[in-house]
Amino acid sequence: MNLIKRISTCAVLLLVVLGFSTTAMAQQATKELASESVIESIKKRGAIKIGLSIFKPWSMRDKNGELIGFELDVGKKLAEDMGVEAEFIPTSWDGIIPALVSGKFDAIISGMTTTPQRNLTINFTDPYAYSGLTILANTKMTAGLATIEDYNSEDVIFAARRGATPAALIPQMFPKAELLLFDEDGASTQEVLNGKAHATMASEPTPSSEARRYPDVLNVPFNTAFSATGEAFGIRKGDPDAINFFNNWINMHTKNGWLKERHDYWFRGDEWSDMVPEG
Repeated sequence: MNLIKRISTCAVLLLVVLGFSTTAMAQQATKELASESVIESIKKRGAIKIGLSIFKPWSMRDKNGELIGFELDVGKKLAEDMGVEAEFIPTSWDGIIPALVSGKFDAIISGMTTTPQRNLTINFTDPYAYSGLTILANTKMTAGLATIEDYNSEDVIFAARRGATPAALIPQMFPKAELLLFDEDGASTQEVLNGKAHATMASEPTPSSEARRYPDVLNVPFNTAFSATGEAFGIRKGDPDAINFFNNWINMHTKNGWLKERHDYWFRGDEWSDMVPEG
């Protein structure tokens, strides 16, 4: 009996030791994971590096060459709440995901729509904004196109920014139409304005703003938003702490109305239009 008791006691002690060891190992693993998060890097650096691409009104340069726009407001507020500085890094759209993956910046905050294809390479937060795409057309060139289906023709030419959502959506919606690709949104609009393309697609307020700016040449033919999906922060994979923090930040400022107020300012009004150069 004494032998059995001693064996039982040793077994219990071994389980206790193993339990403490497992707990300690788990705590150490959790600590190591947390220390590898980009959040810790941002805190140590004292600045968050944000990748963005230039397109109105998400991000643009004012008449003094300074960056302004919805993304700038979001990035600055995020940095303020983190107690760090905001460093914005303008990057071409087709290179912005590779630049994030390579560590050039900590997050993409650039009106990026969440898609499964992009999600294969990077992770997304909860959406911090929602928008859809509308068609901006050359009025004279599209005079005979009365329905959306009419735009799906071999005689129709679309223009779009390379790598952006419209560049993927246009071939799906209008497979018969020709698609011209450019590096900037402005180039796509200019192609339509010059009569070299029938139409382009972009997120509001760009189409409506351009139609108001050139009422004799451009128009938004359909009161329809296509592919209305959410825009989210893009971050590198394998960082649950960053996802958790950014999601909490987005949810808080969604509930308190700050994100909506800033989005309405940039997307539903044009008070800021005098701040930026024409063209």
